[in-house]
Parts: sequence; C-alpha cells; structure tokens
Amino acid sequence: MHRYGEQYALTWRDLTSFHIYDKVFFYEVVLMTTLKKNYLIKKRNVLNELRANNMELQELRFFSIYLSKINSSDPSTRVVRFPIDDFKAIMELVRIDINYIKNVTNRLLSKVVNIPDEYGGYIGFQLFKRCRVSIDDNGEWFVEINAHDESLPLMFEFKEKYFTYQLWNALRLKSSNQLRMYEILKQYEKIGSRILSIPELKDLLGIDKNDYPFYADFRRYVVDVCKQALLENTDIKFTYEPYGKRGKSGKILYLRFFIQKNDTYIDQLSLPEFIQQNKTIINNYIDYNDYENDFFDYEKKMLFLSDACDNEFSISELKVLHDKMIVSLPYDTVKNELECYNYLMRKYRYMNMQHEKNKIRNRFKYMESIIGIT
Repeated sequence: MHRYGEQYALTWRDLTSFHIYDKVFFYEVVLMTTLKKNYLIKKRNVLNELRANNMELQELRFFSIYLSKINSSDPSTRVVRFPIDDFKAIMELVRIDINYIKNVTNRLLSKVVNIPDEYGGYIGFQLFKRCRVSIDDNGEWFVEINAHDESLPLMFEFKEKYFTYQLWNALRLKSSNQLRMYEILKQYEKIGSRILSIPELKDLLGIDKNDYPFYADFRRYVVDVCKQALLENTDIKFTYEPYGKRGKSGKILYLRFFIQKNDTYIDQLSLPEFIQQNKTIINNYIDYNDYENDFFDYEKKMLFLSDACDNEFSISELKVLHDKMIVSLPYDTVKNELECYNYLMRKYRYMNMQHEKNKIRNRFKYMESIIGIT
C-alpha cells in the first residue's frame, strides 16, 4: 500500500491489523479523497440570492467548478488553473485559438454582482479580476483565473448562512434554468419548502420579467422542465403549488415549493468524467488539424444543427437559417457550434409553443423570422 496513494483495495481484516495511528490516517485520507472526488461546493446564501446575471449554462457551470476547486476557508486558493483542453471541454468551446479564448475569458471577467445595502442602494463589482492564458514549465497551455478582491468575502472565510452541495449535481443539468433552480431550492433543503413570487423566481433564474407572460407557459416550459431534470439528475426533487392570494382575473402570483431528498437520480457524474464526455461530444462534431488551423465541415455542421430542430427542416433550409444567424447574432455565438445549436433549439421550442396557441402555416418562414429577435 502506498501511504499517500489515492486508491485503497483493503478489507476490514487488513484494516484491523493497522496500528491505531494508521487507522486514523487511513480514515482521514479516504475522507479527503472522497471530498476531492466529489468536489464539494460551499456557497454563501447572499451569493446564491443574486440574479443569474445573464450567465449562460457554461458560465454557471464554470463558476460552480471554480467554487468546488477552492478551499473556502483559505483565500490563498483563490487562483484556479485549468489545462487548456479541460477548459475547452467545460466551456464547450469548438475553437481554441488565442483570440477566441480571449472573447470567452473576457465574458467571464465581465460578470458583475450587485450587493444591496441597508439604505436601498448597492455595491457592484466583478466576480473575477484577472485571467491568464499561457504555457507552464512543461510546455502545456493553461487558463488561470483569480477572484476579484471585492468578491472574496462572498467566497471565503464565512461561517454562517451558507449551504453545500456536491458538484456532480450541476454537471448533468442541461440549461441555466435547471442549474439555478437546483441551487435556489438546495439552499432551502433543510427547511423543506420555499415560497417565491413569480417575478422573484424569474429574477433568480435570470429570466426577463416579460418572458413567459402566461403562467401556463412558465409552468410548462420552465418549472416543469426543471422539476423533471432535478428528479433525474440531482440529489433533491420538488413538487409545487400556487400559494396565497391571486391577482386580478385569478392570476397566480406566488408558488410554494416542497423540497425533498432524492435517491432516484440516474447516477453521479464526476468532474473528470464530465470533461471527458464533453471532449468526446465536441470531437464528434469537429474536424481540426491543430489549435491555430481549426475548421468545421459545413455539411456536418448542418446535420448537427438539424437535430436542434428535431430534423424538421431540409439542409437547404438550415443553410438559410444559418446565414440569417450569421447576420443577426454576435460573433461568439455564430463561431461556437454548440452555442448555435442551443440557440436554434431555444427558437424551435418557442415556435412550437406559439404553434400550440395559433397554428403556424409556414413553420420555416416563421423560424427564419424569429432568428435574431431577443
């Protein structure tokens, strides 16, 4: 047995032959290894109660992974480094030339939080202050990120009003709504319930107040989707019901969530498994020679995007939709194939929602008309 190894194949009989100090050491190492493998996140309530700041799923995941890698009791761990390939997989990047990564890391550095004060004002600052992309002593590229000085009290050395969860709960969730809903409810797991107004819930999820104006749509396309996702992929599950007085015309104003421990999720997903899984997905869709000469087969891309629309449109129609996206969308979205896919899928779902209300005769033309509209 290697005293400082991370894996042990020991029976209880083996263990009972140890000296008492070795037993203590064994338990300590196994505990530390388990925590490291599960990547425990310790998050302050005040940080969790902030609006999602329009973070995309990849950015929310990255922040969760960052929190899982620091030691919340030790501010000296504020700098976290990722190998470039791991960063690429976490952020679902299809390009890793220096200019493209610069755009991605600049978005991370631009994330701002606003902490309300007792007078009705607020203080605003960035979550991260510095990002470094360079080569280490072994010639390997890495991405290194450092927390902003102002944000340190939100991430380090707090002793109360926080909750914890294991990172694997965040890795299988497929949208920012799902990940935020998990954290919003996980914070109240010990209490067992939480009451939120519809506007407050939208704000915490990062949804614009004007989106989903009808409760039935909000329930179907946001709350119920999150409910199923948490049941299948996380350690909590929930039910919910309308709560309190209703507004004019019986409009539902509040929801009460009932939060329970969940043992029926599919399985846990470790960070290394998540990274490898994303690398496999990306490599299935990308054909590249090296970091500086990246290219993507156009026909293959159209087949990829076709799946986002449930294969309803022809390749020629998809090319038209893609051309419209090039004109209408930001550079970062168009150049990231997975972001294109997710964008197109959201628009397709929106079209289906509208189709249920009023039948859309020319679905391709309607799809083309809503691309670029926020």
